[in-house]
Amino acid sequence: MKPELQRRIQRYGWDKAADHYEAGWQESLALVQARLLKQAAAQPGEAVLDIACGTGLVSFPLADAVGRRGHVVATDISDAMVDIVAHRARLQNTPQVTAARADAEALDGFEDNRFDLVTCALGLMYFPDTLKAMQETRRVLKPGGRAVFAVWGARRNCGWADIFPIVDSRVKSEVCPMFFRLGTGDTLAEEMRKAGFDYVREERLDTVLPYADSDAAADAAFIGGPVALAYSRFDDATRMAARSDYLSSIEPFKSGPGYEIPGEFVVCDGWKTPPP
Repeated sequence: MKPELQRRIQRYGWDKAADHYEAGWQESLALVQARLLKQAAAQPGEAVLDIACGTGLVSFPLADAVGRRGHVVATDISDAMVDIVAHRARLQNTPQVTAARADAEALDGFEDNRFDLVTCALGLMYFPDTLKAMQETRRVLKPGGRAVFAVWGARRNCGWADIFPIVDSRVKSEVCPMFFRLGTGDTLAEEMRKAGFDYVREERLDTVLPYADSDAAADAAFIGGPVALAYSRFDDATRMAARSDYLSSIEPFKSGPGYEIPGEFVVCDGWKTPPP
C-alpha cells in the first residue's frame, strides 16, 4: 500500500472511531498505558510530546506528572481525536496540555532538542515508516531525553487478530498492513537502536481484553478501532457477516455471556545520549 493512502486511511478511520474508542478499549489498554507511564517517569516541569495521543488517555496522566510548570503537546493524525483532547483540556482546566494534528513521520512544527520525553502508546503499528517516525522522535528530544513506545505484541498472542483478514477480505486494500511486525521478536527494540537510541530496554506484557457480551466485543473491534472507516462503508449484510465471522474467531475466549480475549504488548524505552 502506498504510504499516502495508508496515512489517509488512518486519518479518516480514527476520525470515525474517535467517539467510540474509549468505550471499546479504555479498560483493555489500562495495563500497557500504566506501564508506559511508569517507564516514562515524567517529572515536574518537563516538556513532553505524546504522539498518536488518541483521546488523551496517556496525555492527561502525563500532564498531572509534569504539573503546571511543565507542558504536554498531544498530537494525532486524526482531527477528531485532537478535538477531543483540546475539549477535555479546557473542561479539566489543564492549560499545560496543547493538542495539535501532526504526522509523526514529519514533525516539522517542532524544533530540534525541544522535549525531555516523547511517548507513543499503541500508535507506531499504524505508521507507514516507523523508522522515520523514531528518527523524528529522537531529533526533537533534548540530549539526555528519553522515549517510550508501546505496541501490540506478536499476532499469535493476540486473540482478536482475525479482525484484519475478516475486514481485508471485504475491501480492496489492506487496512493495517504489517500491524504486528514491531511486536514480533525484538523488532521494536532493534528499530529504536537503528533510529539512534541508546540504552534500549524492552518488556513484554500479557493481558486479557474483557468484554461483557458479543455486542461490546464486536463494537470495539469494528467501530472503535482501526477498521472503523472500512466498516462504515459496508452495507448492512456485509456488516452482519463480518461481525459473525469475528465472533466466531473469538469464540474460544468466551466466558459466560462475555469474553476474555488474550493480548500481548511490548513496551520499549531508549535515550538520546548527549555527545561526548
